[in-house]
Amino acid sequence: MIKNGHFSEQRDEAGGSGKPAASGCNPEKRKRIVRLWCDGCYDMVHYGHSNQLRQAKAMGDHLIVGVHTDAEISKHKGPPVFTQEERYKMVRAIKWVDEIVEGAPYVTTLETLDKYNCDFCVHGDDITLTVDGKDTYEEVKREGRYRECKRTQGVSTTDLVGRMLLMTKAHHSNLDNSNYQQHTDDFGKGPGTHSPWTGVSQFLQTSQKIIQFASGAEPQPGDTIIYVAGAFDLFHIGHVDFLEMVYKQAERPYVIVGLHFDQEVNRYKGKNYPIMNIHERTLSVLACRYVSEVVIGAPYAVGKDLLDHFKEPRLRGIFRTIDSGNSLTTDDIVQRIIANRLQFEARNQNKEAKERAVIEAMKKREQQDLPEDASQSAQ
Repeated sequence: MIKNGHFSEQRDEAGGSGKPAASGCNPEKRKRIVRLWCDGCYDMVHYGHSNQLRQAKAMGDHLIVGVHTDAEISKHKGPPVFTQEERYKMVRAIKWVDEIVEGAPYVTTLETLDKYNCDFCVHGDDITLTVDGKDTYEEVKREGRYRECKRTQGVSTTDLVGRMLLMTKAHHSNLDNSNYQQHTDDFGKGPGTHSPWTGVSQFLQTSQKIIQFASGAEPQPGDTIIYVAGAFDLFHIGHVDFLEMVYKQAERPYVIVGLHFDQEVNRYKGKNYPIMNIHERTLSVLACRYVSEVVIGAPYAVGKDLLDHFKEPRLRGIFRTIDSGNSLTTDDIVQRIIANRLQFEARNQNKEAKERAVIEAMKKREQQDLPEDASQSAQ
C-alpha cells in the first residue's frame, strides 16, 4: 500500500494488468484508422479534461493531444498555474491519450490537422476564444472537420480555485452550503449576466460514470498486485510521478489505489482538505494510465494496528518505500493559487467578458435569422 511514499505488493496467481487488451481483429479486415486531434491548456488537469479526452477517443482510434505553451496561454488567457513541462506530463498520463504535441498553436487550423494526419478535431460544447475574442476552432468548423463532445458538469478550474481560496469544507457535502455557492458564483466574475461556460455547477457521481472511467480488467495470473493508498487530492504531477515509479516496480503491474474518505483526509490534513471530494478524486485517479483499480473509502491503516498502520505489510515482508523524485504536494498547489489570486480573478473576468460578448452576438444573429412574424411573437 502507498501512503507517503510507501506501498505493499502481492503476487496474484489468478488475477490483471489493468491495461486495455490488444485487439484481436484481423488487420486486413480492420477499418482505416481514424486519427483525432484535441488541444488545450490542460492547466490544473481534472476529471473534466479526462472525460473530454475519453469521449474524443471513443470517436476514433488514435488520439493526439496538443498542449499549448506557457507563453501562448499567458497571451490569450493569463498565466497558467502549472508550467508547460508539468502540463505535458499530466496529459501523457491520461490513459486515453496516444500521443501529445508539445507547443501546439492556440488557434486550431487545417494545417495543424493535416500536419498530424488527423481526420478531425474534438472539443467540448463550450467555446474557446483568442485574445481578440475569436473562436479558435472557426476554420475547422467551417471546413467540417470539427466534432463536439459534452462538457463535464460540476467541475471547472474556476470552481477548484474558489474552493482553495474560500477555505471551507462545504464542497465535501455536494455544495449544499448557500454561502459557498454564492462565493463560487461570484468568484472572478464581473458585473452583468454570467457565461454558461465559465462557472460552477454541481457534480453528481453516477455508477455509469465510474464504469466509463474504470478499466474493467481484473488481475491475471502472473501479475504483481501493488496496493497504494492516500488522499490523492487535486490529482497532480507529484501523484503521477509517484504512480509511474510504482508501476515500474514490476513487469506486469496491477496497481490498486485506495482512496480515503473526505472525513478521514480532513482528520489528518485539516483546514479545508480535501479540495476534491471522494467522488471527484475517484475519477481523477481512474483516468491515470498507471492505475488499474480504485478502492473507494479505503481504511487508513493496512491491518489492525491503528498506531502503526504499515505494521502488517512490514511483518509480511511486502512493504516498500518509493522515492518518486518529485516533492510537489497539494499544499504547494494551493500556495501557488493564493500567491496569484488577483491574476486568477482578472483572468476569469476577462474570459467571461469575451464569452458574454459572443453570446450576445449569437442572440442577435438568431433574431436576424428569424422570420419577421416569428421575431414579433418572440417580443
